[in-house]
Amino acid sequence: MKTYQTLESELSDSAELINLYKAEDLDANLINELTQSLGAFRKILEQFEIRMMLSGKDDTKNAILSINSGAGGTEAQDWAYMLSRMYLRYAEINNFKSEFLDILDGEEAGIKNCTILIKGEFAYGFLNNETGVHRLVRISPFDSNKRRHTSFASVSALPEVDEDIDISIDYKDLKIETFRASGAGGQHVNKTDSAVRVTHIPSGIVVGCQNQRSQHQNKASAMKILSSKLYDREMNKIKEHEKEFNSEKKDIGWGSQIRSYVLHPYKMIKDHRINFETGDVESFLDGNIQNLVQDLLSRKK
Repeated sequence: MKTYQTLESELSDSAELINLYKAEDLDANLINELTQSLGAFRKILEQFEIRMMLSGKDDTKNAILSINSGAGGTEAQDWAYMLSRMYLRYAEINNFKSEFLDILDGEEAGIKNCTILIKGEFAYGFLNNETGVHRLVRISPFDSNKRRHTSFASVSALPEVDEDIDISIDYKDLKIETFRASGAGGQHVNKTDSAVRVTHIPSGIVVGCQNQRSQHQNKASAMKILSSKLYDREMNKIKEHEKEFNSEKKDIGWGSQIRSYVLHPYKMIKDHRINFETGDVESFLDGNIQNLVQDLLSRKK
């Protein structure tokens, strides 16, 4: 709402200046003021539009990019390396922090696969549309006969999920029962209601403990077990969430690419999902992909 109100105020100020311009003689100072006002309005509006596009649940999170080379040996591995460099440069240009979490080098050149963490506000929101197969066409620097090769690599973008899950248990959600322990444990254990069974009503998880000598100790142990089970439950949710993001991944090969990078016989990058083409291949591979990133956001949201 604050951004909207700022936009409304900027627009109103610009309208007043335009009315003054119509009513008065041509004035360089007035034109300059109007130009600055409209420029400020446009900048805030563009930022506001991008924020509205990035309204998904995970859009504000850091991004984890996984890059895997396809079939083709050294050629494909070199292409995977080129893509990793492109995203690292993208992060640098857009003031994100980046680091390799994992990397497996190729035998001769390039990489077989890598995982990159890109940290910054809306990093995942910007990069989630990079998921898919990327195709490269070029004269191979590894072919002594200078033949044209086609290489594939896949990119998978996931939001970084905080695994330091804080398990908060509300005692209102618990049903705690005590009963007389059975089995080995000595006379003390068998003669008192020291065993404890705890039921977590929202999840249906039931845990029990009877191997301690007192009800207090058994209850404490049962609560630890319950916390562990709830933690494991949350981790499984995270894994299922990741499976959803990976469900659209396709084979790293023909017919499944989202984008083609052609370096020979002409130079062009084409995103097959939208009508986007550019001949400035060098700049694009050097990380200047934000125009496409924003186009994908505006057309897919």
